[in-house]
Amino acid sequence: MTQKTEMEILLTVVDQGSFSAAARVLGYTPSAVGKRVHHLEERLRVPLLIRSTRRMTLTEAGQRYVEETRELLARLTKLEADIADDADSLRGPIRVTCSAALGRIHVVPQLVLFMERHPEIEIDLALSDKLVDLVGEGFDLAIRSGTLPDSSLISRKLMTNRRLPCAAPGYLDQHGVPQQPESLAAHRCLRLPRERLVSDWGFRWRPGSPDRLGAGFSCNSLDALHAACCGGQGIAWLPEFLIREDLRAGRLLPLLADCVPPDAGGAIYVLRPEAAFQPRRVRALADFLAGHFAAVGSSNLKAR
Repeated sequence: MTQKTEMEILLTVVDQGSFSAAARVLGYTPSAVGKRVHHLEERLRVPLLIRSTRRMTLTEAGQRYVEETRELLARLTKLEADIADDADSLRGPIRVTCSAALGRIHVVPQLVLFMERHPEIEIDLALSDKLVDLVGEGFDLAIRSGTLPDSSLISRKLMTNRRLPCAAPGYLDQHGVPQQPESLAAHRCLRLPRERLVSDWGFRWRPGSPDRLGAGFSCNSLDALHAACCGGQGIAWLPEFLIREDLRAGRLLPLLADCVPPDAGGAIYVLRPEAAFQPRRVRALADFLAGHFAAVGSSNLKAR
């Protein structure tokens, strides 16, 4: 029988409603339970319970102690489980979230490879183009691209996320090749809903010139914009990781290369909630993904 702390014993008494019921759960005698609670009250120098023949209630100090120590005990239990996990081979669940396009091309294949190397790892992946609440929804890691908003999350840069304006040869044959960013106002532009201005695509806007992107297809999915762009529906501003093979095969052509800043599009990051302790399995996965993206970043195509 594991020796229980006075804190655990008091919480059991409160949850069970009496010393005798708590004693049955703990495997102690009622008198032993009463003595341990009494010792706790003596140490704190304040009564925690009001006892009567019919009922038992918490004092104001007892209510505060129970509320705060319950959370501490839950955190301690998780910490001990995580430390025990670190002492052995990698095992246990990891919850990950990522955007659909980035997940399909890069993250999913790497997660499969990671699980092949660590068969006792269980990964729960959520692909979504919406930003999710890591803390509120219980995620361990997020892989995100773009420019990070201010937050309490711990971030680690994996690689630059250069985005390039591009179009299918058929579209350019029919509508012409834009020679400067301002020319995009006269073209069909395929864009995310929040992208309405030429400056939203990373171009430096010059006062007095048109700053609106041309009307076209708007969608919250990069995969959908990519498909429309390959189908000759207009010009899109897409991540290099998504169009790499299309550029090599000539299905898409890069545009305005001299006008695109090297940092246009931000970067790809792995993020995690701020916490005092991170399980080794989560750290190992973050390192594994970092190695993959470092290799990809070093071989990125140069814009033509």
